Amino acid sequence: MIHLSFFPPELDSPWRRTWDAVKQGDPVAISEIDLRYKCFGVNAEMVVNGVEVISKSGFVTLVDLALSLSHVRQRISSGEDAAFGFTESEEVIHLRRDGGLISLSSSAQPWQVSVEPGELADAISGFLREAHSRLVADVPDLVANPVIRRLLMK
Repeated sequence: MIHLSFFPPELDSPWRRTWDAVKQGDPVAISEIDLRYKCFGVNAEMVVNGVEVISKSGFVTLVDLALSLSHVRQRISSGEDAAFGFTESEEVIHLRRDGGLISLSSSAQPWQVSVEPGELADAISGFLREAHSRLVADVPDLVANPVIRRLLMK
């Protein structure tokens, strides 16, 4: 079982500025660098078979996480190993083929957990759809931003 979700900051959180600042300029023209590292801070959570892979206690930027997970989905679907990290920390999550399963492990934590490749791909796809939907609901002009459009690409 995989639980993969995100939670935008509360209205009174300083992280809310990372959402509000996008509305000040032209959302279509925001660069990938800015979207990945300056915009849309969220608490994200990924729990795989009871193991906390991503803790909801810290903030990450939604677009960076979503693009990283999109890359993971592409590599896993192609039969390759993958990894993703976090700008805010040195931790890297490694995903490796292990027979018919995908084994996830952390560079910073002593856990390891395995999951079916299809279940992982489905969870990531759902996360990407939800991220895209939330972003364009909050800032409708983002629907035309080429970086945001990539969230829905297979």
